[in-house]
Formats: sequence, structure tokens, C-alpha cells
Amino acid sequence: MKLAGFDLFRFSLPLRRPLMLGDTTLHRREGLLLRLSGDDGAEGWGESAPLPGFSRESLHQAIVQMRLLAWSMIGREVTDDWTDRDGAVGRELERIAPAPSVRFGLELAVWNLCATRSGKSWPELSAGQRWVPVNGLLSGSWNEVLEEARRMENAGYGAVKLKVGARTVAEDVRLVRKLVKELDDAISLRLDANRAWGYEQAAEFLRGAPRFEYLEEPLADPAGLPRLVREFGAPVGLDESLVGMEPEVLEEHRYARAVVLKPTLLGGISNTLRMAERALRLGMVPVVSSAYESGVGTAALVALAAGIGEHPVLAGLDTYRALADDVLDTPLGLPAPNVDVGRTAFASRTVDVGRLQVL
Repeated sequence: MKLAGFDLFRFSLPLRRPLMLGDTTLHRREGLLLRLSGDDGAEGWGESAPLPGFSRESLHQAIVQMRLLAWSMIGREVTDDWTDRDGAVGRELERIAPAPSVRFGLELAVWNLCATRSGKSWPELSAGQRWVPVNGLLSGSWNEVLEEARRMENAGYGAVKLKVGARTVAEDVRLVRKLVKELDDAISLRLDANRAWGYEQAAEFLRGAPRFEYLEEPLADPAGLPRLVREFGAPVGLDESLVGMEPEVLEEHRYARAVVLKPTLLGGISNTLRMAERALRLGMVPVVSSAYESGVGTAALVALAAGIGEHPVLAGLDTYRALADDVLDTPLGLPAPNVDVGRTAFASRTVDVGRLQVL
């Protein structure tokens, strides 16, 4: 099969409520969908959606790069090594070094095309897990957090994540204590500060907080993380610190308990898999997490989580419910404590082109 053509689309999906990302307020989630077409009729969809406030590339820059990359591949023979991270396509992308969200979108379209060509779904190519557990997300007011935590516990979630740092440190400590008291011991509590604190604020929180599995990015200056771990024995997770980091550099961050992997920000499927493999070798917990992608990108995160390691890897997919609409005719089965990998892969192919703008 040869790559016969491509189509580039733009989507703009309403959010259920305004989303604050640093100094940016989003009312809609915008991004690109790429459709690659083989001369045998096979298709593969990919998503590139730079996240304002986090991605260095703009949506316009992503459009330009994606168009050029897709054009450069037209007429080429699609071979098995297209999904090989060290194959010809992988080496070419390493040399070109496109923007992270662009590489994710292109790689995803290629993987989906190759899966269609083989008559399998992408998860079947990676021979991963059948089910992926989901990490529930808690945010909002005190009452909203507690009510949502009770709902997630009743629904069967095995892990929940609470956003901290927007309240006072004392208020966050009290809320975490309340959650620990109310939640079953079998439910893992993860915390995310999004670099909200100085060192002393983080220290104050750790002195008062009860048990939790790990705390993501507590410090505005991440250089202080090793000291925080040494001084308080705090289990910390890396998220923003991973952006632009080569997988090999993770060796210098052995103090971390977990790594939160967002392919849209890390630069695609290959880089995410490399980072996950390195993390597992170092004894860290890998978590695949979303950057508010549409159903196409979110389904890819499910497939990624299913293909990492020998045991189920939690996925942070609760942001999907922030979308008031989707590009898919068949919505993903979220929110839920677990997602069926095969059903999610099927749903990701039901793109409604009528909801998209042709570019």
C-alpha cells in the first residue's frame, strides 16, 4: 500500500465551563485532525491540539508543520517499520524535530493507518492490556470535591487525583485530611499542585498532610524537588518538568516516585513510550495523561496506557468530560473507572467530518 493522500481538518469544541490554564481562559478546545489515506482505501486519523499555556507551538504553526510533513510522505510505500520507533519514519521525525503536538498527531495517524492496513486495531498491534484503569480527577469547591470523591468511590475508581495549590495551604491540608478519612484505604489518593508553591509553602503542606501516593510538581522552582524529597521523604511526581526532557535525562531524577506522560506535550507516541520504559526501569510509576484532547486523541492515550509494561497503567482521562461535544459519532465510554481498550479503538474511528472545518 502507498500513501495516496491526506486531509487536514480543524475542530472547535465547546467546554462545559471555562477552563483556566495559567493566565489563559479557554471557552473552546481547538485543534487539528489529520486523515491519512492509502491507495487501498485504508485510513488513519491523528490529532494535533497544542494546549494554550503549555505548548510552545501555536495552532497556526501546527497547521503549517502538519501540512508540510503530510505532503512529504505522499506516494511512499507504507511498510511495517512505519510504527517502529527506530524505523525510517521514526528516524526522519527525529531529524526534523517537529513541534510536540504535531509529532503526536502525525505518529497517531500513521499508527492508525498501519493498524487499518493490517486489519487490526492499534491496541492489537501492541498486544497490550484489554482494560485500562482511569484516575479520577477532583477539583472545585470543598463540597464539590467531597461529593465527587464519594461518587467515584461508589463507581469503583481505584485512584483519584486532587488539585491543590489554589486554596491556602491550611485549607488544602484540611481537605486532604477529610478525603483520607472518607475514602476507602484501597483508593489511591494522588495530589497535583501544578507548581503553585514556594519551598516553605510546600514544606508547610507536607508537615500537615496525611498519607497520599504522590504529589505532582509542588514547587514553582522544580530545582528544589530533590531537597524536598530528602528533607520530608515526600513522594513527588514529575509532569511539567518532563516537557523537552530526553528520556535518558530521567536518570538524573531518580528521587521522583511517578511520571505523568502527556504525548501532546512530550512529542508523540515514540517519545512517550521511551519515557515510560525508562521510568519503569528506574522503579517509577508511569501515568498516561491527557491535555484536553478530543475523542481521537483521548482514545490514543487509552491505547498507549494499554501497551506500557506488563501491568495495567493508570490513565488520567477525566478531562474528557470537560468537553461539551466531541468529533466522534460514538462517544468514548468516559467518565468511568475503567475503559475497554477495543471499544475505545472502535469509537475513535467514527469521526464525523461534518463537525470539522476543512483546511
